[in-house]
Amino acid sequence: MEFLNPPEWPRPSGYANGISARGRMIFTAGVVGWDEHNTFRCPDLPGQFEQALRNIVRILEVGGAKPHHLVRLTWYITDRAEYLAGIKAIGAAYRAIIGDHFPPMAVIEVKGLIASASKVEIEATAVVPDDS
Repeated sequence: MEFLNPPEWPRPSGYANGISARGRMIFTAGVVGWDEHNTFRCPDLPGQFEQALRNIVRILEVGGAKPHHLVRLTWYITDRAEYLAGIKAIGAAYRAIIGDHFPPMAVIEVKGLIASASKVEIEATAVVPDDS
C-alpha cells in the first residue's frame, strides 16, 4: 500500500489524498451505528459513529481483513453542526478502533438516511495484499 500525496502539497491531517494498493478487495454496504440486533443504543452522532466503525471492523474480520487494510471511507452524516461539535469524540473513537491508519476519506452531509434514527452511515473499501 502506498499513500499518494503530491510533493508540493502539505501533508493532510486525519486522511490521505490518495492510496495505491494491490490485492483482494472488500467493499461494505453503508454501515450505520446500530448493534447486531439493528438497535440504535446511542442517539448521538459520536456514539453512532463509534458503533458504525466497530461494525465495519467486524465485517472486515469476516473477510480476513484488518483496519489497516482500509483504502477508502465515505461518511454520510445528517448534521454538519453535530459532526463539528462532536469532532473530538469522533476522532478519539476513530483512533481507538482504527488506530493511526488514515486512508482517503470523504464526509458528506445528507438530508436523511434510510434508517431514520441513523445520524451516520459509512461505506468502506479495504484491500488485503495478495501475500497476506
